[in-house]
Amino acid sequence: MTNAPLRIGTRGSKLATTQAGHMRDAIIAAGYEAELTIITTPGDVNMAPVERIGVGVFTQALREAMENDECDIAVHSHKDLPTAPDERFHLIVPVREDNREALIARDGLTLETLPQGAKVGTSAPRRISQLRAARPDLEILPLRGNIDTRMGKVTSGELDAVVLAYAGLVRVGQGERATEVFDPAVIYPAPSQGALAVECRVDDERARAAIDTLVDPEAGVCAAAERSVLRRLEAGCTAPVAAWSTIDDAGEITLRAGVFAVDGSAQLVAEGAGDDGVALGVELAEKLLDDGAADLIDG
Repeated sequence: MTNAPLRIGTRGSKLATTQAGHMRDAIIAAGYEAELTIITTPGDVNMAPVERIGVGVFTQALREAMENDECDIAVHSHKDLPTAPDERFHLIVPVREDNREALIARDGLTLETLPQGAKVGTSAPRRISQLRAARPDLEILPLRGNIDTRMGKVTSGELDAVVLAYAGLVRVGQGERATEVFDPAVIYPAPSQGALAVECRVDDERARAAIDTLVDPEAGVCAAAERSVLRRLEAGCTAPVAAWSTIDDAGEITLRAGVFAVDGSAQLVAEGAGDDGVALGVELAEKLLDDGAADLIDG
């Protein structure tokens, strides 16, 4: 079995298989045989809002498949992972895609030009809170499904616009569908948005060697810094918490974090810089907690 193709577990959606396919191709380019293995997750068959299904719904099934030797490697959207590390697995972060949020609206409209009372689809509390703060008049409606399903609600006229992660659009070759791509300082993105997490069993030496060829150190540092905010706040991936970071040529990390009231009535933001991203994330989270972040998270 040593020379058998490495089985890369992925959800079956277009976005998931595209992301995993990029990782498969990179692993093959590094000299390993690899193939995709589709794993069905509860989130793929349950269309209830993610916050009702539970944190980690899209990753737990992939991890169980690795644990049960149904696949050797799993590819996740990093922002879907629980913040607590899982010692069963070795995790790396490859090159990160654009972390910004995107509006896909009818008639080329932007957030500013959407008509009064426009119907906008998103189920993410972080997005809902920021949209309501910017445009209290909007009617925010729940949204689930794959990228094509979500954008199809705009094409059909059911919704005036939807908000999606720009990274997903770019990865499936539909970046041009965005009618507005928000500056991260305008609509704060989710911690580690645009980043993938690639995992294997910690004792699988061949899989570890294969995925280690994908490592992007800067992406890993930024993702860890952003997610340390989320972990210290004890908030899940569906909480109204945002974070984004950059690294300059000298290696200094600048991290921004925000916590938002879902009704749009309040927001807390913090910013700092340093050379230890995880410590910086904890520091900013502590500041947000001192300012009352727990009350906003609990809603």
